[in-house]
Amino acid sequence: MTKIYDFDVKALSGEVRSFSDYEGKVLLVVNTASKCGFTPQYEALQTLYEKYRDQGLVILGFPCNQFGGQ
Repeated sequence: MTKIYDFDVKALSGEVRSFSDYEGKVLLVVNTASKCGFTPQYEALQTLYEKYRDQGLVILGFPCNQFGGQ
C-alpha cells in the first residue's frame, strides 16, 4: 500500500523534499492560489499553525494551477 511518506515533491526553492521528512507530524495539505485576491484563508491557516505547531502541525501548500495561473 502506498503512503504519503513514499512521495517526493519539489519545493519552491527547487529542492526535492520527501514527505517522509514529516513522518510523525500532523499534515494539513492545502491547495493554494498565492497570487489570487481571494486568499483570506492564509490568515486563518497562520493562526491555526501558530496554535498547533508545538503539537506537530505542519501546513503544506501546493498550487495546482486550477485558478487561471494565479
